[in-house]
Amino acid sequence: MKNIALALAAFLLAASLEAREFPQPMTLEQAADLAHDEDTIAWDFVEGITTEVGPRQAGTEAEKRAREWAVAWLERQGFENVAVEPFEMETWVPGNIHRAQVTGPFPQHLVLQPLGNSAATPEGGIESEVVFFPSLADLAEAPDGSLTGKIAFVSHEMRPSMDGSHYGYFGGARFVGPGLAASKGASAIVIKSIGTDYHRNPHTGVIRFPEGVEPIPAAALSVPDAEQLERIFERADGEPVTLRLELNPRRLGTTMSGNVVAEIVGRNPNLPPVLIACHIDSWWNAPGAFDDGAGCGIIAAAAKNVEATGKPLRTIRLLLAGAEETGLWGSRAYSAAHLDEPIAVGIESDFGADRIWRFESNFREGNPDLHAKLARAIARFGVADSSIVATGGADLNIARDQEAAIIDLQQDGTRYFDLHHTPDDTLDKIDPAQLRQNVAVWTTVVGILANEPRSIKTGGVIPSAPAIMEESGAFPSSGRS
Repeated sequence: MKNIALALAAFLLAASLEAREFPQPMTLEQAADLAHDEDTIAWDFVEGITTEVGPRQAGTEAEKRAREWAVAWLERQGFENVAVEPFEMETWVPGNIHRAQVTGPFPQHLVLQPLGNSAATPEGGIESEVVFFPSLADLAEAPDGSLTGKIAFVSHEMRPSMDGSHYGYFGGARFVGPGLAASKGASAIVIKSIGTDYHRNPHTGVIRFPEGVEPIPAAALSVPDAEQLERIFERADGEPVTLRLELNPRRLGTTMSGNVVAEIVGRNPNLPPVLIACHIDSWWNAPGAFDDGAGCGIIAAAAKNVEATGKPLRTIRLLLAGAEETGLWGSRAYSAAHLDEPIAVGIESDFGADRIWRFESNFREGNPDLHAKLARAIARFGVADSSIVATGGADLNIARDQEAAIIDLQQDGTRYFDLHHTPDDTLDKIDPAQLRQNVAVWTTVVGILANEPRSIKTGGVIPSAPAIMEESGAFPSSGRS
């Protein structure tokens, strides 16, 4: 009897130790709360990539090092199916000469940086009269040929906004202004940075020249320097304002970039996965903490937190897209390579690290119960529901191409365009508490989606292996996710 009692005691002690060593999975709510209060995974990613890699210009050796760093980090975190999916791209680099000087009537240096895809000036630069356009609309009204041999200067009145909505409108000065100026004969263009800060930090960004229009030198003045140039025009009293501009960007031709992918593998491989995305590249002028190191950290942390609640029903697939900044190369390559592999839903984090304040989906009408469930679950983190239809981040081409479900978790963009594409996009700008709120919201949303047995976009039943689906409470049928 004594031996039986000792054996039973030993068994109970071993069971107790085993329970403490291998605790039961957390609930999704517990995982989100823990992320909100203590998560360090997202910070570890963004701190690591900005410190150990730094700036990650698309198509360059620096972006390659970023991919290698991310693969090693994801593998250490225990992600499965970690891989690089390479693609080719046409690569532009900024060079090392970015100079501007007002030569008359009030000589002084101005601070600027080239815009992506800018042409170079001749060695030694160009010097020409500047024509001032207060807005892109004013430039559009200029007669054809009226800018021949001159430098266009385009301004705007962008202001901070919580949803970042000014960027789409005022960004036209950068998106289409250079091509428009070139088509009217301009020898170069400078624009007021598409930004809201008052530091002498120019905001770079990609531009597109229309087919048949020869690229011209194009650069962004810092906001204070652009306003200085406006005042020079006011004081010139009709006297020509002249500018010497020198830029030496160049094209490298075709180089390799790549997307980094990884997964938390779900219980039912027949269910389309939840795709969560960010982009791994940055511009050359900053380590890209806000844009988009934080986003990659947020999605990775959310996936690991969901895994801590138990193996999800659906696979969670991470897409760390390459070469976003210079033309969505990675997003387009991923869609081309995987278009015939349905995804259930796409979500991207690419708007900094400040708190999420609004929830949007494109299935509020098609699957109102799931939309409402998600909105209720994240309301406790200060996130409001919205009837705005989600359109998805830049790296979700595949979701749009497949007409899949899309969710936008809108972050507070009030200060985003103080930092966007500037040398100030550095780690110290990230507020750890707001970063953790992002992770908590993402954990909740991804956790619900990854365990949803029905179609996320429609709420209908979808094809799957009957035995697995019966365990999860759904039934096999036909339809798409």
